[in-house]
Amino acid sequence: MKTATVTAFATLALLGSAAAKQVEVEATMANKVLKADAKTTTYLKVALTGFELEAAQLERAPVNVAIVFDKSSSMSGEKIGRAREAAKEAIRQLKPNDIVSVVLYDSTVKVLVSATKLNDRKDIYRKIDGVKAGGKTALFAGVSKGVKELSKYLDRNLVNRVILLSDGQANIGPSSPVALGELGASLRKDGIAVSTIGLGERYNEDLMYKLADRSDGNHFYAQNPKELAGIFSKEFGDILSVVAQEITVKIKCKPGVRPVRVLGREAEISGRDVTVLLNQIYSGAEEYVLLELEVPSTADGQTMDIANVRVNYANLLTKTAETSDSAVGVRFAASDKEVVSNVNGDVMAACVMQIATETNTTAMILRDKGQILEAQNLLVENGAWLRTQGALWNCEPLLVYGQQNDDDAKNLGEGQWSAQRKTMRYNQYQNFKSRAQKGEILQQQQAAPQAVQQLELEQLDLQQQAEQLQQSIPQPVPAK
Repeated sequence: MKTATVTAFATLALLGSAAAKQVEVEATMANKVLKADAKTTTYLKVALTGFELEAAQLERAPVNVAIVFDKSSSMSGEKIGRAREAAKEAIRQLKPNDIVSVVLYDSTVKVLVSATKLNDRKDIYRKIDGVKAGGKTALFAGVSKGVKELSKYLDRNLVNRVILLSDGQANIGPSSPVALGELGASLRKDGIAVSTIGLGERYNEDLMYKLADRSDGNHFYAQNPKELAGIFSKEFGDILSVVAQEITVKIKCKPGVRPVRVLGREAEISGRDVTVLLNQIYSGAEEYVLLELEVPSTADGQTMDIANVRVNYANLLTKTAETSDSAVGVRFAASDKEVVSNVNGDVMAACVMQIATETNTTAMILRDKGQILEAQNLLVENGAWLRTQGALWNCEPLLVYGQQNDDDAKNLGEGQWSAQRKTMRYNQYQNFKSRAQKGEILQQQQAAPQAVQQLELEQLDLQQQAEQLQQSIPQPVPAK
């Protein structure tokens, strides 16, 4: 059951087909049928897919973007040159009513371009071309100044984004992942996301990860300067396709149903109530929330309401506040075959990806502690589990991530670890943020019949499958 309501918070600027465009919200249980007479662990997936923007109608929301450049001495040569060209090419994608500012930082901070509408692009390009490298890395101050420029035009109807590029360690001012994470969390409350781009092998990936994560921006890793143009293009592609902001997902579990944890995202769990905050949703892309649930033992043939789901968001196209309500439930059966034939492969594949990413993070922490063999064994085990689950649920991204875990296991040596750790952190970020273009997760309808066939061959019941999800690989140690 699903309903949607729309509340105007500004005069509608667009009518007709625009008014009908809403974020698609789908609440789905991993198991429509649960094993009777047994307490069961299962999962609820709340998927949010951004509606398509029609380029011909020029209907996207205007953007307010601050580009914050590290121009410390380590950025000299090809790095600063490629960064200049990537920034200029990205700005070319903007419209005259978009707002841009450019901030430079080394030992000090300088506003190169004050927040302004794009009336004189040539002057902005000329100023960017004049940027030279030199000095240390006052990263925190640079981001703060970028936010100050952004705030001059801060508006809930704009897409407000800071883009941070750095190739080195923050060595002036606050420099810990915790401090930058707290900054990111405070910015998200103001409707500002920070996307971070780490260049080379000297930057602090945990710091850049936390800043992007807590503000709900993007995080990128550029192994060399040549990759910057593609990264800036992708980032601006995201910025120019935001269709919704200020998203709140509220899940209220029914009496007897216990919310255990949200996989891969920060969440507030209070009793039977779960709240998850998201900053933005992109056109044609899916973001999701995965909630692990504990369902009480119930007799064969009975049904149970599991949870009510409410999603609130600001629609940037119609400039309205919108609400979508859903409800999910299950029934119970004694037949193992009936239980497994009603497994949702898409939800199960998403759960596997999140749990496997937690395990990859645990392996990274083990390697940080010098426990190379233990980390290697865990990564190999994780890769094998991903391939098994990828085949079971017919999910190509699980197979790909299985190969990535194998690659991680082969690159834990001293000469390889710095670059490999950054690759691992980047992949973890993409998986935990669960961002995928619609149709990118190649999940096929035949996944459930394959599960039935496996049941007939191995005589697995649903409880064993739940245990496989939770126990076949070690539970993660929280990342620091």
